[in-house]
Amino acid sequence: MIEELSIRDLGVIGEAVLPLGPGFTAVTGETGAGKTMVVSALGLLFGERSDSGAVRSGAAQAWIEGRILVPRDGVVAERVREAGGDVDDQVAEGPAEVILSRSVSAEGRGRAVVGGRSAPISVLSELGDALVVVHGQSDQLRLKSQSAQRSALDSYGGRELADLLAEYRTLFSSWQGHTAEIEALVSERSARLREAEQLRAAIDEIAAVAPVAGEDTELADLAGRLTNLEDLRLAAAEAKESISSESGEGPDTIGLIDSARRSLERVAHHDQALAPIVSALAEASFLVSDLSTQLASYAATLETDEVGELDRVQERRADLGALTRKYGPELGDVIAFAAEAEPRLLELDSDSDRIDELTALVDDEFTELGRLAERLTVLRRSAGEALSEQVTRELAALAMPNARFVVEVLPREELASSGGDTVQFLLRPHEGSEPRPLNKGASGGELSRVMLAIEVVLAAADPVPTFVFDEVDSGVGGASAIEIGRRLAALAATSQVIVVTHLAQVAAFATNHLRIEKDLDAPVTASNIVPLSGEERLAEMARLLSGLPDSESGLAHAAELLETARALAVPH
Repeated sequence: MIEELSIRDLGVIGEAVLPLGPGFTAVTGETGAGKTMVVSALGLLFGERSDSGAVRSGAAQAWIEGRILVPRDGVVAERVREAGGDVDDQVAEGPAEVILSRSVSAEGRGRAVVGGRSAPISVLSELGDALVVVHGQSDQLRLKSQSAQRSALDSYGGRELADLLAEYRTLFSSWQGHTAEIEALVSERSARLREAEQLRAAIDEIAAVAPVAGEDTELADLAGRLTNLEDLRLAAAEAKESISSESGEGPDTIGLIDSARRSLERVAHHDQALAPIVSALAEASFLVSDLSTQLASYAATLETDEVGELDRVQERRADLGALTRKYGPELGDVIAFAAEAEPRLLELDSDSDRIDELTALVDDEFTELGRLAERLTVLRRSAGEALSEQVTRELAALAMPNARFVVEVLPREELASSGGDTVQFLLRPHEGSEPRPLNKGASGGELSRVMLAIEVVLAAADPVPTFVFDEVDSGVGGASAIEIGRRLAALAATSQVIVVTHLAQVAAFATNHLRIEKDLDAPVTASNIVPLSGEERLAEMARLLSGLPDSESGLAHAAELLETARALAVPH
C-alpha cells in the first residue's frame, strides 16, 4: 500500500504531499489543475520512461517520493534488499516501510533511489509490477498479454484448476528434461562413440602396462644404480680395502685402531684417564669391522645383478613414460584416469539402452500430458463462461448495457508449460458486432470501465495491492456513475484504490478525498493538493455537481449523495 506520495516540480505541481493510505482515495480538481500529474507521478515512481517536458517550468528537476508499506518478508522487501536498499522493519509486528524516489532533470537525465540506495530504473519497474496496476485512458497495462489473461483466468478458476495446473507443469518439466536428454544423446552419438573408442583403447593400454603407484620412483632409483654399477663396485672395494686390507701391502683402518689401542693398554694402569679412551678404541674397532662386513655384503649384491636387468628397467620406465605423456604428468594421474574412465565407458556403452528407455518414458509422459491438458481445457472453458457472465453483468451496470465480455479458450498448436490452450479476453461492444481484443473493442473511457469490471470480479482470486484509475468515469453520469463509485468502493475492500475523477457520484464513495487546486497568484501556474473532510469536502462535491461550491441546492444535493454512497458502499 502506498502510504504517502510526495511530488515536487512535476507539471503544474510545485510541491505537494498526498496522504493516501488504505481504502478508496478520490482525486478531484478543476480542469487544468493537474489531476493527471498524480497518475504521471506514480508512473515515474514505478519505472515509466521519463520526459523532461514534464519538469515544471523554471525548475532544475522533478522529484517524486513514495512511502510504501509492504509485507516484511514479501517479494518487494526481498527485491529492495537485493538492490542494496534498506527496509524499515524495526516494528515487531505489521508491515515494513520502503521508501522509493525518482528524479528527472530538465535535461532528461533521471535517477532512482530504492531504500536509500541508488538503483537502476528497471528495479522500480520490477517493484511496480508487484505493487501497482494503472488503468488509464492510454495505459491498460494489466492483462494486456494473452499469458497474463490466461494467468488471471487460471486464478479465477479456483483450487481444482490450480492443483491440476501444478501437476501438469511438474510433468511437463520432466517431459522436457527427458526429451532434451534424448536429443543430446542422439545429436552427440558420433562424438560419444568416438569418446568410447578412445576410452576403451586407453583403458586397454593402461591395463597392458599395469602401473603400480610409486613404481616410477623406485625404477628411477634402480636405473641409477644399474647405470653406475662399475663405479659402485670400485668404490665399495676401495672403501673395504681402506678399512680392512686383504692384500697386506699397507696399513688399514682396523689395524691402525688396534695398534693405537694396544699402545695405550700398556700404560693405562699408570693413569685411569686413559681407560675410557682405550674402551672407545675397542668399540671403534668393532664398528669399523662391522662396516667392513657391510661393504663386503654390498659388493656381493653388485656381483649378483642379473645380466640385462638395466635394459628391462629402462624398458619398463619407457612404458610408464608413454602413459604419463598421454594421460597425466604423474603416474598417479594415469591410475586415477583409468579408474574414472571405466564407469564413463560403461555409461557410453549403454547409450542405446538409455535412448530406448527414455523414448518409452517420454511417450508415456506425453500421453499423460495430453490427458491433463484436456482436463485443463474443460476447467478453463467452464471458468471462462462464468467469468464472462460476471463481467458482462458488471458492464451492464457501468453504462455498457449492450456490451459482452468474452473469454476465448482455443487449442494451441503444441503443448506448452501452461497446457494446450491460448486464452484471450475479448469485448463485443454492442449487439451485432464481432468480439475484438480489449484494446481494440472499446474507447479509452470504456476500456477503463471494462478493466474495472474485470478487476472487481477478479479481486478475490487475483488480488493486487494498489489500483490506479484515471478517468474511469469518462462519458458517463447519473446512475451509471454511482455504480462505478460503488464498484470502486467494493474493490477498495481488498485493495488500495486511487481514482482521478471529475464526477461527484464517484468521489462520494471515497474514504479519502484529495482536491488539486490552482494557485492563480503565482508567477507560473501552480497547483496544490488539499485533503478534504467535513464542510470542505461537501463544498467540493457541490462544485463537481453544479460548478458552484456554495450553491445551497448543490450543497444539499452533495449531502444527499454522500449519504447515498454511505448506504450503498457495501459488497455487492
